[in-house]
Amino acid sequence: MDSPSDKAFPQLIEAVRKVCAEVAAAQAPDVDAKARFPIETLAALREWHVLSAAVPAQFGGAGCTMQQLAQICATVAQSCASSAMVLAMHYIQVACIARHGTDSEYFHGYLRDLVRRQYLLASMTSEVGTFGDTRSSVCAVTRSAGRFRLDKDATTGSYCAHADAILVTARRDESAAKSDQVLVLVRREDCTLSQTTSWDTLGMRGTCSPGFKLVSSGDEAQILPGAFADCSAQTMVPYSHILWAALWWGIAAGAVAKAAQFVRGQARQTPGTMPPTAGRLAEVSVQLQTLKQNWVAAARDFDDLGDGAHAREELLSMAWALRLNSLKIACSDQSPEIVQRALRIVGILGYKNDSPFALGRHLRDALSGALMISNDRIAAKNASMLLVHKEAA
Repeated sequence: MDSPSDKAFPQLIEAVRKVCAEVAAAQAPDVDAKARFPIETLAALREWHVLSAAVPAQFGGAGCTMQQLAQICATVAQSCASSAMVLAMHYIQVACIARHGTDSEYFHGYLRDLVRRQYLLASMTSEVGTFGDTRSSVCAVTRSAGRFRLDKDATTGSYCAHADAILVTARRDESAAKSDQVLVLVRREDCTLSQTTSWDTLGMRGTCSPGFKLVSSGDEAQILPGAFADCSAQTMVPYSHILWAALWWGIAAGAVAKAAQFVRGQARQTPGTMPPTAGRLAEVSVQLQTLKQNWVAAARDFDDLGDGAHAREELLSMAWALRLNSLKIACSDQSPEIVQRALRIVGILGYKNDSPFALGRHLRDALSGALMISNDRIAAKNASMLLVHKEAA
């Protein structure tokens, strides 16, 4: 059966391509050089209502599938990886609300407002004292007279200073264990942010994600129903790993496109002669296609699960955890390898920052993949699961 987005998606992806060609590609070098937020690109995506692509059709959004959201992120990443990362993380937050706020009239209304006003949602899951473990919190929600208070010292606040609201993890209450967490929607008007660290990074410089101290309060209805443990396994992890995988493919695809343009230029200079770089381009194209099939297959299988109780239980299984972890490791490792192979094809013109074939930004952005939720940490989790997991025939 067709999804509600099938009729709207062709126009939506065409709008995304237009934004990439006219805005994102032109602004990306300056965004990277100044480590500034990609204001122009996000403004253009807002204008075309791309920020509500993940909102279900019943609330006025495009209701895009995982495959469609991944395609959007991959398309943007070919022009500006920082813009694509902001968009991907925004979609992850929207999905958390859309898939786990179904019993809340407050969140129904918020999703409708997001469609009308094109809110940008940010994330704050890290914290001083948890050492990168998003499934553990030090801070806790306190509740009184229908309101909450939540203060957090975050090591990273993903583009929080530029967002309309932040989804924040915290312990359910002051007596809860570190792993007994909830997700809280903190609107810009609900909080104050004090920046605690800088954001002068090797790559993904436009994501503007330094540390922050958050002081917030708001309506108790802004606490997402249910446990964050379920939200993480059923939504945050699959959306993160699949959309990020598509994004890393997009970075690599952008690099290979530059390499292809370079090789075609060489071929035009010597008609009838195969450039020596053409063989290497053919080889790296195979690797790029293999990387794409990995995330496309994961996105398709996620969509095929549907969103019923059985699907939610399936996403809690060890088989899906291993698959998503393996997807993340494979794609984040392969993306910089492909960019490096493209760089060797282009040569010194890819190494020079002032060249039309420059690939330094692509390589630096791609290197972030293995560090965003460390591949070593994920591999260790896989190792422990594989000791007991018995894959079905």
